Amino acid sequence: MTDRAKAYTEAGVNIDAGNEFVSRIKSMVSSTFTGGVVTDIGGFGGLFKLDTNSMENPVLVASTDGVGTKLNLAFQYDRHDTIGIDLVAMSVNDILVQGAKPLFFLDYFATGKLNVGTAEKVVAGIVDGCKQSRCALLGGETAEMPDFYKPGEYDLSGFCVGVVDNANIVDGASIRPGDKIIGLGSSGVHSNGYSLVRKLATQAGLKGDDTFPGTDRTAADVLLEPTRIYVETVRGLMRDMTIKGMCHVTGGGFYDNIPRILPRGVVASIDFESWDILPVFNWLKEEGQLSWPEMLQIFNCGIGYILIVSEDIAEDVVNRAKGMGESAWVIGEIKSQKKVDKERVIVDFPQAR
Repeated sequence: MTDRAKAYTEAGVNIDAGNEFVSRIKSMVSSTFTGGVVTDIGGFGGLFKLDTNSMENPVLVASTDGVGTKLNLAFQYDRHDTIGIDLVAMSVNDILVQGAKPLFFLDYFATGKLNVGTAEKVVAGIVDGCKQSRCALLGGETAEMPDFYKPGEYDLSGFCVGVVDNANIVDGASIRPGDKIIGLGSSGVHSNGYSLVRKLATQAGLKGDDTFPGTDRTAADVLLEPTRIYVETVRGLMRDMTIKGMCHVTGGGFYDNIPRILPRGVVASIDFESWDILPVFNWLKEEGQLSWPEMLQIFNCGIGYILIVSEDIAEDVVNRAKGMGESAWVIGEIKSQKKVDKERVIVDFPQAR
């Protein structure tokens, strides 16, 4: 350490740790670089050259998000290797809804005292998420802020930019009665509703290494299962098929997210028996003494991403999605909105459930 850095170190900021962290992650980050990346990490800004040769009228699509209180479980269970995947997923799945191809991602990691090993695991997850999304980790910021965060804790934010040809923007405008609603399976709770998840896990006395009810996996494995990234599957489907509308099922569940893509005059009619419910959702319902409508307002309940397509291609879309490794079902239909319909999403709940 140089003499000129001592004052900052004494204030609680370890410059040497920061430099070591950058050195450790440099090769990982570089492994995500695509043809558009112009600069290496370490500059004041990341440069990306946009290739528009295949587009007539390119439009940039951007999104930013975090992981929310799922981070608290990562701290509690001391598991940091997958939370970065969640961070990437929340943004790339959002821009995917509009038909965009993710181009690059930036992250923000803030902590009170930098633990290089923990931060490296978090970035490894971000790298994994970027590779799944075929986008470059163009840069990021690591902020060490003494006394601002509790010991061992950190915060994450992510920022994604993608591109779509103006003619290919998916906005739901062409959705009509008779169209089918297709659900792609979630990997678990994804990254929403964790204030309630943590409350129920604490209420049940569930420790990280306990076997999660209804499974042969640990509670840490189930509750920290990373958010599924749908980029490869959805972009593969879009190459050959017309997708009229898409929805990333995040905070607000079915009732708040699906209406965001519906044109006026229609409702989404959902058959709740049409897909498989993962054990984690049955446990959350029972432990929280919740109804299924309440569950669908908070959680994805097994459906992480929704596609709306014409009836004549619905089964083909389902079969192709399954062929690409997804769980997929026709879960409903678009219907005309009646004057008595106050909700834009109508779910048929059989009494058995």
